[in-house]
Amino acid sequence: MLVEKQEWFARLITQGVSNSEACRIVGINRRTGTRWRYGRTILNTAGEAVHYPPVRLTAPKAPHPRYLSLAERTTIADLHRAGVGVRGIAEELGRTASTVSRELRRNADGRGRYLPATAQRLSSERRSRELRTRRLVRDEQLHGVVCRVVGQAVESRTVAHELRLHFPGQTERHLCTESIYQAIYDPRTDVTRPAKRRRRRRRRRVQGLERRGRLTNMTMIADRPVEVGDRVQVGHWEGDCIMGVGNRSAIGTLVERTTAS
Repeated sequence: MLVEKQEWFARLITQGVSNSEACRIVGINRRTGTRWRYGRTILNTAGEAVHYPPVRLTAPKAPHPRYLSLAERTTIADLHRAGVGVRGIAEELGRTASTVSRELRRNADGRGRYLPATAQRLSSERRSRELRTRRLVRDEQLHGVVCRVVGQAVESRTVAHELRLHFPGQTERHLCTESIYQAIYDPRTDVTRPAKRRRRRRRRRVQGLERRGRLTNMTMIADRPVEVGDRVQVGHWEGDCIMGVGNRSAIGTLVERTTAS
């Protein structure tokens, strides 16, 4: 508990919070906060020297632009308190409506209120938890089962189902589909999926480019003489060929364009 308070105090001081305000937020005496910040050596009740190292004031790493900043969260809180809808807030910030909706849902406090400082702290803590070691790395038995099932070239949804059957009642060993996907593509987990056998694709014939079976030196209908199309002269014939199923049969037809009767 003491170490957590010291880390919390150091984080507040690094963010530019004053010493008295950081002490009030953490819940410690100002004299204790001064010792934590500047470092002191005092004697305890047993007469032993106790050294308090100073807080390391390192500049915080700037978050990625895809994460909401404290200023954006302050704008969200002000507009939300004023009754502006999710789409209106998103348009004001230049973000998507789903980002604002998720922010209001996930980073609210226990009373359902959205406070910028609380939302910033919850988001930072959630990102720090994402950097922890995966369960597949910590649990060798879970890692072995996942590698065996994934080695059978099954889908990640099937792997998640198999884990529930293999470890009934052990919810800490039940992984979702997204966790399994991330483990496959994470080089630290040593979970690989076998390469799928490539199917030989059948070459698709493009209509109009097929040359087999076509007649050569034939006269197209659009190129026939005008007298043939007008059906005014006798002696003009029109031939056609009808092919059966699988080209195993054929019927030839001859029709005279016009007759003398």
